[in-house]
Amino acid sequence: MFNHVSIGVRDIARTKQFYDAALKPLGFKCLSEDAASLGYGDDAVALWIGAAAKPVPADDKSNLHFCFDAGSRKAVDAFHEGALKAGGKDNGKPGLRKDYGENYYAAFVIDPDGYRLEAYCGKAK
Repeated sequence: MFNHVSIGVRDIARTKQFYDAALKPLGFKCLSEDAASLGYGDDAVALWIGAAAKPVPADDKSNLHFCFDAGSRKAVDAFHEGALKAGGKDNGKPGLRKDYGENYYAAFVIDPDGYRLEAYCGKAK
């Protein structure tokens, strides 16, 4: 359905450090970079991040979040660990979410600009 999503951030360098650490375990990398933007994906950019003077204010009651596919539960764990080490905040430790589905294994973090992120794996193990 979506080709890509774009978000605005205050500090591109800080954001690159965070997203490099959080997305690498999921198999995503920075495919495009300049002084004002970053583009992440596997073989094509799906997440554009641009420098913005007025990024959308973080609002934990908005229900806005971005969920990334993970190839394994181990990758979900590594996403969470990498995000926290790179300045993210915990918003839900890795684990099964039985109320979402039998094999719904996910972790939740908040990036340095307040965007809520999730990594998800639906495999049985």
